[in-house]
Amino acid sequence: MTEHSNTWGRLRNEIVHCTRCPRLVRYRRKVAREKKRQYMNWNYWGAPLPGFGEILAELVIVGLAPAAHGGNRTGRMFTGDGSASFLMQAMHRAGFANQPKSDHRGDGLMLTNAFMTAAVRCPPPRNKPSKKELMNCSAYLDRELALLSRARVILMLGHIAFKGCLHHLRRKGLDVSGLVFKHGEIYRLPKSSLVLIVSYHPSRQNTQTGRLTHEMMDRTLQDVRIVLERDERESREIVNC
Repeated sequence: MTEHSNTWGRLRNEIVHCTRCPRLVRYRRKVAREKKRQYMNWNYWGAPLPGFGEILAELVIVGLAPAAHGGNRTGRMFTGDGSASFLMQAMHRAGFANQPKSDHRGDGLMLTNAFMTAAVRCPPPRNKPSKKELMNCSAYLDRELALLSRARVILMLGHIAFKGCLHHLRRKGLDVSGLVFKHGEIYRLPKSSLVLIVSYHPSRQNTQTGRLTHEMMDRTLQDVRIVLERDERESREIVNC
């Protein structure tokens, strides 16, 4: 095992055993214990979630937090709920996933050139983490992004993910003043090779009301492709000069 793999392993272990936020610990354990009627036969994960995907990925997708009966049940980011289904269908259409479903950890899902993570690693009550809880989790996002050395695009799903990523970039000393949350916005940062792309979160509240449609999600992932392909083409041109 390489040192890089060891580092990922240590980080994953630290995240899974984290108890920094008493309110979130109580809530995730309560959900895992009481369960949802349709999942009574499930052995809930009931622990914080590390990121999932290719560690050499150029695309990093940042969400809010694991769903109480999705990731908190299945033990994998964006797995086992409506948001996961909506997002994975779009990722499969865009070529970032080998299949259009994300049901459980053994379903065969593999991401291509993509890594999924979240601003918060436990499900917060009413999907509203406190400022302190966001700050407690921020070190994990910092460390994952530092290890994702080939990352070129960060796709931020929802306002909380957007804020979490901006806080991360400020901690790195980057100027993110003037950046606002607006679906479809694409931001190139001065003094950074990262490109930020903003999207509504694929929550049922957004997808069932039409605030976020399949077509909108497809266009967003097409924008990701365009950025990656253009940057790759420009890099080849510079090398060939």
